[in-house]
Formats: sequence, structure tokens, C-alpha cells
Amino acid sequence: MIIEKKGISLELAERMIDAAEKKAKDMGVPVVIAVVDEGGSLKALRRMDGAPLLSVDIAINKAWTAVAFGIPTHEWYEMIKNDPPLLHGIVHTPRLIIFGGGYPIHYNGQLIGGIGVSGGTSQQDMECAKAGLEVVKKLEGSN
Repeated sequence: MIIEKKGISLELAERMIDAAEKKAKDMGVPVVIAVVDEGGSLKALRRMDGAPLLSVDIAINKAWTAVAFGIPTHEWYEMIKNDPPLLHGIVHTPRLIIFGGGYPIHYNGQLIGGIGVSGGTSQQDMECAKAGLEVVKKLEGSN
């Protein structure tokens, strides 16, 4: 049996980054925005002027975490906080991020990638990432 999958295009990734960057500029926060494909490989990245260097890896890892498990990064802590062995063990998993700013990207119910934003507070990062996700929602609505 063959499974047909959708993937995120470079054009869509860049449009999402544009929207996230606009939101960051509106808030006055320089951030790094990363988009990965459904396999977790980097598709597009933008580091705004003044964004912390450390935020490059964090943004990529937020996007990777979101696509690797299919949930937003901020949901991880709630899942693991009352399970001490898991809480103290899983956080040592390379690339796993358990704070806000990473979201899976779904198109018509199919996971096609992840977006991660880093450089502001978790809440600011989440707002920027959500602005990027709005691009996909509008695209779904037009089809």
C-alpha cells in the first residue's frame, strides 16, 4: 500500500517566516524563526538583526520538537511535570524543547512540518509562531 504525503514548500516556509517576522517587528522583539519539514530537516531560517545567536539552535530545536511529537512545545511541561522520572529524564533528550515557541504545521489534517521561534519571552515567541501558522490557515481556507 502506498501512502500519499504532503510536504511543506520553500515558498510556504518563507511566507510563514515573513508573517512571524512582521509580528516580531510589531512587538519590537528580534527573533530567529525556523521552519522544518515533516522529517524534521531545516527548510528555512531567518535571524533578525539583533536576535541572540543562541536563539538559532533553540528555534530550530523548537520546530524539530513540534514536528517530532506533533504537539506544541509548551504542552510538554504539562505532560511531564507530575511524573518525576520522566520530567528528569526526558529533558536530557537532545533537541527536545519543553517551553513555548514551537508548533507543528498541519495542512488539511496532515503534519507537514514545524515552526520554531526564539529570542523573546516564551509568550512572545508563541505569538510570532502563531502569526506564521495563520498563513497556512488562510491557505487551507482558500482551497
